[in-house]
Amino acid sequence: MARIKLTEKEVEYLSAFVKKGRKSARELTRAHVLLLVNMGRTEMEIKDTMRISRATVSNIKKRYREEGLQSALTEKPRPGQPKKYTERHEAEIIAQACTKSPNGSKRWTLTLLTEELRKREGFKTINHESVRLIFKKAGQNPS
Repeated sequence: MARIKLTEKEVEYLSAFVKKGRKSARELTRAHVLLLVNMGRTEMEIKDTMRISRATVSNIKKRYREEGLQSALTEKPRPGQPKKYTERHEAEIIAQACTKSPNGSKRWTLTLLTEELRKREGFKTINHESVRLIFKKAGQNPS
């Protein structure tokens, strides 16, 4: 694998990066790895020193080579689970909560709303927590 040689400016930047400021542990680890690589340490030495896997060392080096210093230091966005309910769904849920509550109930509860919504198309799998989070995001309180 090709050796990495940091520029003087990059070494200065990384040295300052690890000495001051509030950074995440992962960012600091990446910075230390790059500094150790620049000092000529092997992946195995860095792995043992930093108590990380060899693959992590290798991945940091690869990202530095392919994408540059900033990319090697920062976390890539993670996709996460896609949104299940659209803004139209959310509006429908809030609109339902604004209607008259079912017979025998003083007001809509999250449980009542969830049960009512499950009867509709597109809401078969909705749960209490999803309804609660939609209201929280909207700054509403159904009860």
